[in-house]
Amino acid sequence: MKLFKSADLIRKSKYISRDLSWMRFNYRVLDQVQDSSRGLFDKLKFLAITSSNLDEFFMIRVGSLYNYLDYGKERIDYSGLRELPFRRKLLDFAHRFVNDQSLTYLNELKPNFEKNGFNILKMADLTELEVKKADGYFKNTVFPLLTPMMYDSYHGFPLMMNQMLIFGVVTRIGSNGAVGLDGEAEKGQERLTFVQIPQNLTRFFELIRKDKVIFVPIEEVVREFLPRLFRNVEIISADLFRITRNGDFTLEESDDIDNDFIKEIQVGLKTRKRGRVVRVEVEPNASPTLMAVLRERWNIDNGNVFVINSLIDLKGLWQIVRHANFRGKTAKQPATVPPLSLPEGADDNLFEYLKHHDVLLHHPYNSIEPMVRLLEQAAVDPHVLGIKQTIYRLADDSRVSAALLKAAENGKHVSVLFEVKARFDEEKNIREGARLEKAGCFVIYGVSKYKTHTKLLMIIRKEGEKVTRYVHIGSGNYNEQTARLYTDVSLLTTNDTYGHDVSEFFNVITGHSQPDDYEYLITAPKDMRQQLIHLIREEVKHAKKGQASGIVMKMNSLEDKEMIDEFYKAAKAGVPIRFIVRGICCLRPGRPGLSDNIEVRSIVGEYLEHTRLFYFHNGGDAKVYAGSADIMVRSFDRRIEALFLIVNPQLKREAINILMMNMMDNQNSYVMREDGAYIRQQPAPGEPVVNVHRDFFKRDEAQLATATPEGLMALMGVQAQRRLDVATALLESQEAAATEAAEAAETDVDDAFGEGEQEEICEDDSTPVGHIDEEGVGADAVPEQPVSASKQR
Repeated sequence: MKLFKSADLIRKSKYISRDLSWMRFNYRVLDQVQDSSRGLFDKLKFLAITSSNLDEFFMIRVGSLYNYLDYGKERIDYSGLRELPFRRKLLDFAHRFVNDQSLTYLNELKPNFEKNGFNILKMADLTELEVKKADGYFKNTVFPLLTPMMYDSYHGFPLMMNQMLIFGVVTRIGSNGAVGLDGEAEKGQERLTFVQIPQNLTRFFELIRKDKVIFVPIEEVVREFLPRLFRNVEIISADLFRITRNGDFTLEESDDIDNDFIKEIQVGLKTRKRGRVVRVEVEPNASPTLMAVLRERWNIDNGNVFVINSLIDLKGLWQIVRHANFRGKTAKQPATVPPLSLPEGADDNLFEYLKHHDVLLHHPYNSIEPMVRLLEQAAVDPHVLGIKQTIYRLADDSRVSAALLKAAENGKHVSVLFEVKARFDEEKNIREGARLEKAGCFVIYGVSKYKTHTKLLMIIRKEGEKVTRYVHIGSGNYNEQTARLYTDVSLLTTNDTYGHDVSEFFNVITGHSQPDDYEYLITAPKDMRQQLIHLIREEVKHAKKGQASGIVMKMNSLEDKEMIDEFYKAAKAGVPIRFIVRGICCLRPGRPGLSDNIEVRSIVGEYLEHTRLFYFHNGGDAKVYAGSADIMVRSFDRRIEALFLIVNPQLKREAINILMMNMMDNQNSYVMREDGAYIRQQPAPGEPVVNVHRDFFKRDEAQLATATPEGLMALMGVQAQRRLDVATALLESQEAAATEAAEAAETDVDDAFGEGEQEEICEDDSTPVGHIDEEGVGADAVPEQPVSASKQR
């Protein structure tokens, strides 16, 4: 397919490519590294995050694409491109990102290392004493772990591990009289050997030089002493590379969940070690002999090969960020504030307080402690009869798991559904499930073909003649560590309707119950998509009657085509729609005649936005839902999910306040353009600074007072008018520019037809983040040297 045809398809499509949208998300994370208000150690942290994000993207998303390519299956991307043209487009975008990543490291971070108390040096930069220390480290720790693996006509191609640093060493033997294992002299031929650096070695060897820490990349230590692995052999070249394998494996349905299903997961884990190679990162100027072998063995081309001009595997920067010498150098997290609905001291006896009040927790601004403490109290409370819980990801040394163990030991009925398909946590969940099972818990390991993603906890407590159900339901995991880093909302309640709905839903998950309906829950995979579509269509009815209408939704990802089409119809009917989408957004906002009435923004900053909140104006009697689901095919069709209706008026106001503050944020927000690029927001003249990642640590009663359906609608109107004013100013500017160009054409025809870069111009003169031209250069034409980052963002 011709490049111009690909670009035309992308421009005409009413959907944005899921994978290209994700790449733009990682650009927004990279933009945090380029934020001048951040300290160096925070920048290192965000750069490491971009690296781990990209690793997972190649393993799962690019791996999934290769499942289609390798097995000859048809795949049409949301952009309209078939498998091969899309592969070219995607890998081209990835190359540009990696170039920008390297430039950011080399030009913006590395020059500041020395004045921040450390440096990353090569062996040639060390003193004689420091080299001796590195020699001792190599001799005693590294050397015994290294295993050279030869590849030639007598030795098969070795298995190389996923995301491990590897040296490809080209040697020549025999020229100096060396002999082989059989005692015969070898000819002076070249041989290829691979040396993998074990992952249990730290990324850097550390030295102290006066008041500074010196970090020496482990590959530099190995490279320096590599001849000790090749005695009496001439080393022609030694090049570092790293591979990423396809980690996207499909689970088949299994009837025997307790045995075969777990084995199937474990088999899937092994495929990550042997899966198809989808990316090779390599040092510049690598040996042509090595690269020819790798290309041929793994069936890859230039598109899969990423020449890294900085440091391979930037995740290793975490070792510097977490170093004891630099504790407290990253941004300090403010102290958590009590939930608005939980007075100070009330959590001393949560059972008593929750009998009369509902509580909305907003993490990380509110601690997860009330939920954890409730569970710990339940484990030892003699009146508690049982506990039911779903678990997706647990913290290390989890207090949640410890409480469940304690409850089982105390004779309470404990039912736990462990999701063993939680990506990259499968082994951990299987181990933890086995521990709980051994203690007497009733453990269910997933639900066949569905991934249990919903977050539910129910404590059953006998209180006199009555049994009360204490329910916790939310958007985040039961994980004390991520609760300090992710934004989430959750509800604590003893409301009987929630208790009944959650009881019914547990019976669906663990058994074969099929309830007709829930009063406060919307669940998947049964009917979540259709119920949300119904709510959208109700807004359309209000708009057509001339009544106030509006939809505001906050989520991680927006990808489901059927839902996107409903949003387009609603926007054309006059319903104003605002989305706050952290990551993937396949909806194209602001397209004339299709989505003029839709605005999309993304918030990327200090905390990972994980909250899902869905607001429907409903003629002024607003409906607000929260829960675990995104607007994605997998959430509706392949996961067990739950959204819960917030019925308590005070808690509803708190939820509306969260949405309004997100809409007003001008420090962490990026507004999405029609072409899929994002523009970072800045406060307008006279506009107050709003930073949700700081402001939610304050209890702002005045702001909360405005958090009503009417207040939210008014905010949407103000922002729509502001957007219209910007568009009008842009149009006037373009008309003026066109007039100037026409006048210039009369005097100089050649000037009128000069090459322009209109696609790079941004409405408010801001630089689009993650922008890439629609045509691209194609993966096979990717430059091996980095291009200017300023031209790529």
